[in-house]
Amino acid sequence: MGIFDNIKDHFNNAEFSVAPNMKLKSISRDFVHNFDLALIFYKGNQIADGNLTLKGLDRKTTKDVDTRKYEDLKIKGSMKVGDVEQLFDTFFGIKVQVKDKEGKRLVPNAITLGQAARGEY
Repeated sequence: MGIFDNIKDHFNNAEFSVAPNMKLKSISRDFVHNFDLALIFYKGNQIADGNLTLKGLDRKTTKDVDTRKYEDLKIKGSMKVGDVEQLFDTFFGIKVQVKDKEGKRLVPNAITLGQAARGEY
């Protein structure tokens, strides 16, 4: 809960990668494993079926899902929640929300993933 935690966040979970052929539930599971937080995917305003892949989600939503840039997406524990959510929208055209590990409470956009994982909100 301080400067040491913030420094640690820069090094922990340094890379989180997403492949277009991965199922959404696999991406979410890996996100929990890396950041101790839930990552929820949306199809429009409804939670997307976890059995869909990123490519499959493209066929199920009116918004184009661009899976060609996936290799550029890097997420770190020091990033703010709002920035992570925006990255998914910018890179893939996908709406996501970061929630607590159980997927019940939304995490505030202004704190980092590391702070959220430690429950500092």
